[in-house]
Amino acid sequence: MTGPGIGLNLHSHLEGSVRPSSAAALAAELDVPAPPGGWQAALVMPEAGSLTTFLTHVAHGYPLFATPDAVRRIVAEAIEDAAHDGTRYLELRFGPATHAGNGMTLDEVVGAACDGVREATSGPGIDAGLVVCALRHHDLATNLAVAETAARFAGRGVVGFDVAGDELLYPALEPMRQPFALAAAAGLGLTAHAAEAGPAAAVREAAETLGVRRIGHGSRAAEDPALLAWAAEEGVCFEVCPTSNVLTGAAPSYEAHPARAFVAAGCDVVLGDDDPTTTGSRLANETRLLETAVGLARAEVGRMRAVAIERVFCEPSVREALRPEG
Repeated sequence: MTGPGIGLNLHSHLEGSVRPSSAAALAAELDVPAPPGGWQAALVMPEAGSLTTFLTHVAHGYPLFATPDAVRRIVAEAIEDAAHDGTRYLELRFGPATHAGNGMTLDEVVGAACDGVREATSGPGIDAGLVVCALRHHDLATNLAVAETAARFAGRGVVGFDVAGDELLYPALEPMRQPFALAAAAGLGLTAHAAEAGPAAAVREAAETLGVRRIGHGSRAAEDPALLAWAAEEGVCFEVCPTSNVLTGAAPSYEAHPARAFVAAGCDVVLGDDDPTTTGSRLANETRLLETAVGLARAEVGRMRAVAIERVFCEPSVREALRPEG
């Protein structure tokens, strides 16, 4: 690594973290047919395309989240893989409503995920928390139920609430107002995927409609200097995931990645690896890319770690343990 390690992964999806080897094993246990070309080809996106194509690769793993044991295993392995990569704290987000039904309730899905967190963080080396996602294509009743479940597990493994899904097909955020209010009342941290594929204005809409001060990706905001000035003034933080942003088309290249515009505008920026199985790139590599490909200075990358410590969704004692000594 050419610069300082960040070590805090504040944007990583469980569904995009399934090990291809575990996918094959779970598929055999659950009698899930292997996709054409096998699990490696199904789960990994080989070249840049669109957000819709990217999410199709992620969705190949959905049938594997079929039992509490499978959910627990996938969560624990995702945290173990992050720890092996050098991550100190992982926020692992997922959409439980995608996996509920067919024998599992929302509480059973989230409870199994919390069990996986406890299993993988029982020793030293890494802490982790779950960020529960409402999904843009789900109806209000479903997303309210997801928020209520997230609230019940607040402090028991769940640390935050998010909205994710295909922003191009489902751009409206107003239907998320009530679920986010429930999550906020439970003390959960709030973030939202916005302006990844939609317009720059979606950043301000998410902040003003949902009360978030962290934005997942927000790539299109770089096209609007006035919006970036507003975000810097209001303390809106961008969660960037360089390889994912290039693969989805949210960034035209590493060299033209919006992180440079965010930093130049004085915005807070934190790092994630988004879907490390899908992208083939974990946090340590994403950190390297910020310097070697995106073109940020070492000090700018170092500041992202300091920002992440202040913006992480966790207990104060965990935050203090993440601060550098001295």
